[in-house]
Amino acid sequence: MAEQKATNVHWHDHRVSSKDREKAKGQKGAVLWFTGLSGSGKSTIANTVDHKLHEMGKHTYLLDGDNIRQGLNKNLGFSAEDRTENIRRIGEVAKLFSDAGLITLTAFISPYKADRDAVRELLEEGEFVEILADASLETCEARDPKGLYKKARAGEIPEFTGISAPYEAPENAELTLDSDAKGIDDLADEVIAYLEANGFLAK
Repeated sequence: MAEQKATNVHWHDHRVSSKDREKAKGQKGAVLWFTGLSGSGKSTIANTVDHKLHEMGKHTYLLDGDNIRQGLNKNLGFSAEDRTENIRRIGEVAKLFSDAGLITLTAFISPYKADRDAVRELLEEGEFVEILADASLETCEARDPKGLYKKARAGEIPEFTGISAPYEAPENAELTLDSDAKGIDDLADEVIAYLEANGFLAK
């Protein structure tokens, strides 16, 4: 847990509530937390869900791991401590976006269960939707879209998740997507169906 260093700070309540913002948008704010190994398809699935929701007239924003590390989290590396801080910051940003009534999609390896659970604790009950892009290490390594596994196997990337650093898969994710066997559109449709069934897209 990050230390509160600033003193004499107080939470300021807004006259416009999160419920007001949801009502204006005709949807329920949420954080769709895509997790999985590098190459599991989480970013591609999240991008496709984002596009499909946009086409439906929904209000969304996608936070992607590589993009965030070029700005907000550019000062963080890949040690266990930096990975935890990376996810903590993203959780706080996602919470604000969800409070604004947005359906916020995140695509991060987020390898540690405790870090993902800490983000869940930031949010209201039912607001955090953990989505596992479930692909075997063999499949991810065969895909290797960024050539990272090859570098990790050669010892060029230390602390690489799945090779030299652990990945703690969710045990009770709201959704588990079989990204070993199914196509991206089908997997994205599974996410949309979950959102519809659970009232996130209701007018």
